[in-house]
Amino acid sequence: MDMVDVDADFVLMFHIKYMDIGEDIGVPEDFTTSEMVSGMWWRHLVSGGVAGAVSRTCTAPLDRIKVYLQVHGTRHCKIMSCFRYMLREGGSTSLWRGNGINVLKIGPESALKFMAYEQIKRAIKGDDVRELGLYERLMAGSLAGGISQSAIYPLEVLKTRFALRKTGEFAGLIDASKKIYRQAGLRSFYRGYVPNLMGIIPYAGIDLAVYETLKNRYLRTHDKNEPPPFWILLLCGTTSSTAGQVCSYPLALVRTRLQADISPDKFPNTMSGVFKDIIRKEGVRGLYRGLTPNFLKVAPAVSISYIVYENVRGLLGVNMT
Repeated sequence: MDMVDVDADFVLMFHIKYMDIGEDIGVPEDFTTSEMVSGMWWRHLVSGGVAGAVSRTCTAPLDRIKVYLQVHGTRHCKIMSCFRYMLREGGSTSLWRGNGINVLKIGPESALKFMAYEQIKRAIKGDDVRELGLYERLMAGSLAGGISQSAIYPLEVLKTRFALRKTGEFAGLIDASKKIYRQAGLRSFYRGYVPNLMGIIPYAGIDLAVYETLKNRYLRTHDKNEPPPFWILLLCGTTSSTAGQVCSYPLALVRTRLQADISPDKFPNTMSGVFKDIIRKEGVRGLYRGLTPNFLKVAPAVSISYIVYENVRGLLGVNMT
């Protein structure tokens, strides 16, 4: 393996491990053989988990505004009016509704995705010791994401319901689970599951493809013996993640509306029905309702993730090679 390949692997690993923008549909962590043997992989996972928890907590108000706009947004309901409503309805602490569950699912999501990804990679490679190519990595990551999302999806539904709840609607997590279960049994916890699963491939695929393109363009025009500076990694990662979100956002919006389970007299309760209803009432623009606060949280989320990841990684004694 030449130096260009080493640098490329370094950049890709660096991007995957610390980036966290509050979405769980990216490609999983990809560790080197030495990291797997030495046990460093779990320290990277812990560092990434802590970074994700801090990042999501810091940007939770924007995430809640995004969810609210996705479900209740109209042309007259803007970010500031939504923000003022939340403050009037529940005070400043209400801006963090749903964040506890969003943080709670980081651990099981990361662990399940990592384990599934490793097993799928082994199945693809067989006895071959080569590294996976871009499309193979995408396929393995998408399958692993689908497996982990299937396991933790009820937490996704609970997170959305908590983000949309009014003061006093739920007494706690158990009370919310009971009330949601009474609506339609276990099916209630998998509302929006299909568009969520469908969103994994465009998000992860575009994220990887854009990142690889930007990374290779940089390597072609600079010293290939030196890894790119961190600000280049931040720029590439932010751009690729944003591109992935734009392309998969309509599916995310439909998923959120189905998770909200609003009465059929206001919204249809099927994926195709929600798509048709949005197009009929708002046009294509309606499929991107809430995208602005989603964009606003990307840069701070990436920056906070990076800073926290680096500090926690240092405390755990993990050194980048």
